[in-house]
Amino acid sequence: MTDQSAVARLEVWRRRLDLALTYVPYGALACSALLVPLTGDGHPHLPYRYIGLLVAASVGWMLWWINLHPGWADDRRRMTIFFAGLVVLIYLLVWSSSLFGFFAWTGYLFTAYALRGRGPRAVGGTLVAVATAVSQAGGFQELGVGDSWGYFAVVLAFNLTIANAMTFLTTMTHEQHEKRRAMIEELAEANRRLEDALRENAGLHAQLLAQAREAGVHDERQRMAGEIHDVLAQGLTGIVTQLEAADAAGGGSAGWRRHLDAAKGLARESLTEARRSVQALRPQTLEASALPEAIGEVVTGWAARNDVRAELITTGTPRSLLPEIETTLLRTAQEALANVARHAGAGRVALTLSYMEDVVTLDVRDDGAGFDPAAPRSEASFGLAAMRERLLRIAGSLEVESEPGAGTAVSACAPAIAIGAAA
Repeated sequence: MTDQSAVARLEVWRRRLDLALTYVPYGALACSALLVPLTGDGHPHLPYRYIGLLVAASVGWMLWWINLHPGWADDRRRMTIFFAGLVVLIYLLVWSSSLFGFFAWTGYLFTAYALRGRGPRAVGGTLVAVATAVSQAGGFQELGVGDSWGYFAVVLAFNLTIANAMTFLTTMTHEQHEKRRAMIEELAEANRRLEDALRENAGLHAQLLAQAREAGVHDERQRMAGEIHDVLAQGLTGIVTQLEAADAAGGGSAGWRRHLDAAKGLARESLTEARRSVQALRPQTLEASALPEAIGEVVTGWAARNDVRAELITTGTPRSLLPEIETTLLRTAQEALANVARHAGAGRVALTLSYMEDVVTLDVRDDGAGFDPAAPRSEASFGLAAMRERLLRIAGSLEVESEPGAGTAVSACAPAIAIGAAA
């Protein structure tokens, strides 16, 4: 059950109870009307036919304003008119016979039903109390006879006490009911807002999941693009270079066979690394060796294939770093050497791997032709961009210094996060 339905059901039951209480005056009026002719008491001031007309008028008045128009209960102006007319009829009936005091007492029920607020209910309760006290004192004709005024004063005080107590209790009950209804409505509104917030959060969650999937797809594409460039493109370039050298050496010579064997080795190595890239594994050289040894193997193989002097210098205390960091530095060394082979025409290359307290750096310097870093160079620019993107993914950086005729220096810097420290 929702809070809105709870409010509606509570209101319906309250209205049904109030409406059921409005039928009580009909029974009290019928009893009073029967007692007047049966007992012959009550000192009627009017003939029975006129009393009958007053009774009929009272029934019609209550029937028209209450039972036939229950929706008027919330109309303060209509209910004030109804109660004023009812009070007049009560006084006329009590004036005609004191036995109608039984009916006069039920005016308290209409005080709570028809009037709103403590002030109007206090006034209405006082009017009903006076009529009830008059009937209990013997009627209007008994007032002023003997010590009837003293008796009337006591009875009136008793009825006023009852009237005020009933008015207070009724008002407090209605106020508490209104507070409960307002509280339930506030809770219903809070629940509605909570449901809206949950729906909105669900939508945001779905949106974040979609964005995360898109980001994951983008990152994977970037990774595969880098792997293809670093592994396949470099391998194919090396194979082409060796095949061209073998072709230039001529068939059957020792140089021809050496270049052909180098091309076969590059093809096998590139195929193996391509498979490992698809499976998102570490490079094979890092599986069997530490980072300095792995870069040393790359440098040695590259120097032999390209007939260029190359050396690796390691400074600091080597230590095992996160696999992502070591893989990035190894790929950076491979890409830098590939750029040297393709564009620099260098005779000597020096690599320096430096382990420091917080960072690890890799510097690659050559004495080749150099270039203007600001000038557009499609292939070299992609290689530098790939290295920079790889380093950015591990919170690293890449600096390039070069000028035509003065060689090139590439400096990669990455955080030195050890495996134990990461855990």
